[in-house]
Amino acid sequence: MSNADNLAQAEAFLAENAKKEGIQTTASGLQYQVLESGSGKTPLLTDTVVTHYAGRFVDGAEFDSSIARGEPLSFPVTGVIAGWTEALQLMQEGDKWQLFIPPHLAYGENGVGPIPGNSALVFDIQLIEVK
Repeated sequence: MSNADNLAQAEAFLAENAKKEGIQTTASGLQYQVLESGSGKTPLLTDTVVTHYAGRFVDGAEFDSSIARGEPLSFPVTGVIAGWTEALQLMQEGDKWQLFIPPHLAYGENGVGPIPGNSALVFDIQLIEVK
């Protein structure tokens, strides 16, 4: 698909998704659903976090998963795509959320690796620890 097709698909998916029960949408356009609530610390921009996650395209095809690898990933809050950086600062340790990330908060027009330009992405993410 072309970038224009990907953008149209992303916009249509996010518009429909926003209507579903339990979906929250932030001012930036990030959508999320709380699957499980934790009660630990909330990370700041300066923190490093440990997470488990699975990333998928809107068609359900998985492109990356720490869960499948069996090993959580540790990274700085500012070291990931903008949609993750925003969501992590809203989460608490122990939270499990599903993120629906518009292209401008993911990899934008250019994409990266297996992710085509203008792709909306879906992540299941568990915030394990704030270091």
